[in-house]
Amino acid sequence: MAPSLDYYLGTDRLGRDILARLIEGGKVSLIIGVGSAFIASFLGLILGSIAGYFRGGVDKAFIITVDLFLTFPTFFLLLALVSYVNASAWVLIIIISITGWMTTARLIRSESFKITSQPFIKILNIAKVKKSKILFKYYAPILAPIYFVSFTFGVGGAILAESGLSFLGLGIVAPQMSWGTILSGGKDVVEIAWWVSFFPGLMIFLITFSLINISNYLQQLTNKKQIQN
Repeated sequence: MAPSLDYYLGTDRLGRDILARLIEGGKVSLIIGVGSAFIASFLGLILGSIAGYFRGGVDKAFIITVDLFLTFPTFFLLLALVSYVNASAWVLIIIISITGWMTTARLIRSESFKITSQPFIKILNIAKVKKSKILFKYYAPILAPIYFVSFTFGVGGAILAESGLSFLGLGIVAPQMSWGTILSGGKDVVEIAWWVSFFPGLMIFLITFSLINISNYLQQLTNKKQIQN
């Protein structure tokens, strides 16, 4: 059924309300997006700050690891990992996190190098302050804006990755649903029932576009703060 006063966004070929399915599927998509972005950004924060602080052999090992991950296209790496496991929301969170931490880590490493060269860090090292205390007390507050920008941007990327996998039939499977699976379910009837694919695609676009704009706004605030300092 097409969109009407009874079914605002129409129904699919089994008569299920698209609006209700979007609400339910949105929960899964957002959980995967937020969960994987949080883990990936946190991994990037920890590994990048450690590499930037200790330098030397630690930094070289970090560069080699990042380069190895970046050798493979991210989406094809996702496809390879998902093909060996039964996908679920938590499995996708872990897999997307594993393939999404490198960009944040490189940004954090670059900023950590600048912090490490600051005089007050050198004084703390001379005073033999614990390295863990230096990282958490002095590095973390300075690196926090970069973390939040990367996290916001990562949520949108994770939702797109999950939607792409689900659209190909490698992501969320029934009885669970996500925006990607709803979108995939409408591809066979798109010529006669455009609304089945249009509305989940619209939600993915709106959420991703909004998160990118939020990320850009946070980045502008961070740049202004750095200029003022």
